[in-house]
Amino acid sequence: METSPDPNREMVLLEKIEYDPDITQASLAAQLGVAVGTVNWHLKRLVSKGYVKVKRAQRRKLRYIITSEGIAFRARLTVNYIEQSMHLYRLVRERVREAIVEIKLAGYDSVQIQGDGDIADICRLTCLEQGIAITESPEAPLVELRDLQVILHLEETKEEQVPISTGLEE
Repeated sequence: METSPDPNREMVLLEKIEYDPDITQASLAAQLGVAVGTVNWHLKRLVSKGYVKVKRAQRRKLRYIITSEGIAFRARLTVNYIEQSMHLYRLVRERVREAIVEIKLAGYDSVQIQGDGDIADICRLTCLEQGIAITESPEAPLVELRDLQVILHLEETKEEQVPISTGLEE
């Protein structure tokens, strides 16, 4: 069982409850991909903080109502989420730009990108913006994306690792 709050999960819980006050804990758990006990723990915490009220709709049915404090809390969580996302976006762009400087200094004008997801999308856009073509040619340097690391492979024997620290790790 979880012992510390997850702000992103609480933000999503509040959004889902606001959209459907009659939602069940089982449905919330399924949508979030977590155990019902985890949803129950978060809901109890949100109720104890005054962000959510629980009312009995029927004999075995509960209705969750977000209080005005809960709406304000959700807004703060949303702003924090956006700020953290933008911070991560700027960090990724900075690290990719650093790799691009190395690529250009080594005389290359194209790069291979290994990875997928949002970090890879940011990498691709930054490369294109900086005039570096994306290719699948094995002669081009490789930018490898591992979790939150940007690793530049200029040659098979030379590897320069440029880690990204988001400041969000515990």
